[in-house]
Amino acid sequence: MTKKLKIGVQISGQGSNLQALIDACQRPDFPAEIVLVISNVAGAGGLARAERAGIAIRTFPHQDYPTRQAFEAALDAAHNEAGVELICNAGFMRILSPWLVQRWQGRMINIHPSLLPAFPGLHTHQRVLDAGVRFTGCTVHFVETGVDEGAIIVQAAVPVLAGDDATILAARVLGYEHQAYPLAVRLLASGAVQYQAGKAVWVKKRPTPTTGLLNPC
Repeated sequence: MTKKLKIGVQISGQGSNLQALIDACQRPDFPAEIVLVISNVAGAGGLARAERAGIAIRTFPHQDYPTRQAFEAALDAAHNEAGVELICNAGFMRILSPWLVQRWQGRMINIHPSLLPAFPGLHTHQRVLDAGVRFTGCTVHFVETGVDEGAIIVQAAVPVLAGDDATILAARVLGYEHQAYPLAVRLLASGAVQYQAGKAVWVKKRPTPTTGLLNPC
């Protein structure tokens, strides 16, 4: 049997992207498995999703730790104890220090609901609407020390439609997040993409779209 990449998922909320990863990992041909789910919020909805799937969970409320490094040291130890090889941040609402990022550099990824480097940070969808752009989307990227910075692995472009508000747009983007995150994990776990010198390098043939999109079309 081919060895599967062991991943740990960090969450703070309901865990819909976690569920997308759980569903992907349940497919026989998927080259990764979730061995640990960590939350900094006791009772986060995503923890119940992990338990239903038989995945080990740990809770580390950040306010219980005297310093950020003490909190992050607990996260680091838990992932190492579980044999985690890749950390996936999925709605993990903590800014990570350079200490933890550098310990997991090239082995930690994140998903953000915009086409980075545009619109990093919070309140993304309202900012997209306020800017009047015609496309937004989501990005899976390697984590670096800057907020929502790092080499891009996968992106999905999503149209902004007339009548959208932040809630409607967020729901449309989220549907593509659920496709993009498992794809990024598959690419990394299969060796199709590797982290090299701060870049996401395609090792195998890279499939690319051949047409563009117009909005309005």
